[in-house]
Amino acid sequence: MSLEDIKTRIRTAEAAAGRAAGSVTLIAVSKVQPNARVAAVLDEGHRCFGENRVQEALGKMA
Repeated sequence: MSLEDIKTRIRTAEAAAGRAAGSVTLIAVSKVQPNARVAAVLDEGHRCFGENRVQEALGKMA
């Protein structure tokens, strides 16, 4: 499933729940994902990531 597919599903769910468009934030969790996969999501324009350990995030932030 592409990032755009996920965004479309979020917009649909917002509308179905009566929420304002853009009221839901997608946070990509990069835990145990290879750097290439994280880079692919970055290349699609996503910028909001979560990680449970700072030391793991630091290695992927560059």
